[in-house]
Amino acid sequence: MNNVIIGQSGGPTAAINASVAGAYVRAKELGAQKVFGMLHGIEGLVNGNIIDLDKYLSDPTNVELLKRTPASVLGTCRYKLSDASKDDTDYKKIFDVLEKNNIDKLFYVGGNDSMDTIMQLSDYAKDHGKTQRFIGIPKTIDNDLPVTDHCPGFGSAAKYIATSVKELIRDNQAADTRNPATVIVEIMGRNAGWLAASAALSKADDCTGPDAIYLPEKPFDMDAFMKHMKDLSDKKKPILIAISEGIKLADGTYVCELGGDVATDAFGHKQMSAACKVLSDKLSSELGLRTRTVELSTLQRAASHIASLTDVREAYQCGFEAVNAANAGETGKMIIMKRMMYQTGGTDNNWSSECPYMCSYGTYDIHSIANYEKMVPDEWITPDGCGLTEQFEKYARPLIFGEVTPIMAGGLPRHLVIKEAL
Repeated sequence: MNNVIIGQSGGPTAAINASVAGAYVRAKELGAQKVFGMLHGIEGLVNGNIIDLDKYLSDPTNVELLKRTPASVLGTCRYKLSDASKDDTDYKKIFDVLEKNNIDKLFYVGGNDSMDTIMQLSDYAKDHGKTQRFIGIPKTIDNDLPVTDHCPGFGSAAKYIATSVKELIRDNQAADTRNPATVIVEIMGRNAGWLAASAALSKADDCTGPDAIYLPEKPFDMDAFMKHMKDLSDKKKPILIAISEGIKLADGTYVCELGGDVATDAFGHKQMSAACKVLSDKLSSELGLRTRTVELSTLQRAASHIASLTDVREAYQCGFEAVNAANAGETGKMIIMKRMMYQTGGTDNNWSSECPYMCSYGTYDIHSIANYEKMVPDEWITPDGCGLTEQFEKYARPLIFGEVTPIMAGGLPRHLVIKEAL
C-alpha cells in the first residue's frame, strides 16, 4: 500500500475521531508507509496543509486517547469544491499534493456535503485518468445520510440529548407548583428530525419524557401548537417540549425566521437558531405562561464524556472498513452499516430486527448518497405529529448503549490535541 490521507469536514461529533483512529490503524497494518492528515479538511488539502499522523498516533495510547476526544482533531471546514467543468483549479492543486506525496488513497469523514466532495474527486479522477481512490466515511449527528442504517455520531448525540432532557424534566418537575414553568428545548436538525426524536428515549419508569416533540418532517401548525399548549397548561403541571431547530410552517418558512433573517453557509444551508425563542415569546404574550428556553447547541455534538460505546466502536470500524475497501480497489463509495435481521421461523421466511443488535459493513455508490437526505419515517411519528412511536425507540435505543470511560487527568477528561490544527 502506498501512502494514504485522511480528512474531516462539516460539524464534528463525539465519535468522529474514532473513524480517524480506525483508518490509521488499518492503513498501518496493511503497510502504508505514511498516513497523512489534512489540516481543516479539503480546504487544507487544496493549500497543501497536511501532516504525518505518525507524529501523534504511532503510540497506541494516543490512539485510545483519540477515540475519546471530541470534535475534529484534524480541524474541519465547510468548503465547497467548484464544478470541475467550469473551474478545476482546486482539483489540480489537490492532485498535485497527492502525487507529490505518493498518496493513492483518500478518506474523508463527514456528512452530506463531505460525500459531495468524495463524489466530485472520484469523478474527476475517472474523467482524467487518475488512479487515486476515494472513499467516504459517514459521520453526522443528524443521522440523515441515506442507504446506511444510521450514521456514526448520532448515537452519542442521542445519548446526550436523552440524558439532558431527562435531567431537565427532573429539574422542572421539582419547581414550585404554584408557578410552573414551560420549558422549550431546542435541538439540532435542519430538515431531518432524528436528534429531536431522540428526546423520546428519555421516557422510562422514572421519567415521563417530553410532553411533546416537534420534528421538521411534519409542517408546524402554529394554531394547533397553541391549542395543545393551552390544554397542557390547564392541567397546572410543569411542561417540557422538545423541538427541532428546523421546524417550519406549511409554506416552508422556518419558525426561527419569524424572529428575523437567518444567515446561510457556503453550501446555501440556512443557519438555524432561536426557534425556541419565537415560541417562548408567543406562549408568554398570548397564554401568559412562564417560559424558559434551552438550546443544547454544540454541546450535543461535543459531549464525549457521555459518548455511546456502540457509536464509538462503529465509528472506528467504519474507518477500518474504508481502508479495506480502498485496498480492495474500490473508489467513489461510502461505507454503510446494515442492521442484521434475524429469522423468526415458520414457513413464510419472516425476518425481524429485534435484539440482539448487530451491524455489518459494506460500501455503496457515492452518487446515490451525496446531496440526499434521510428523514424520520412518517410511520414513526405519532398521528398527532408531536410524538414518536415504539418503532423509533426500537431503532434508536441500541445505538446509545454502553459508555466509553474517559482517560482522566486533573479531575477532567484528557484529549489528544494536534497543535498544527489549532
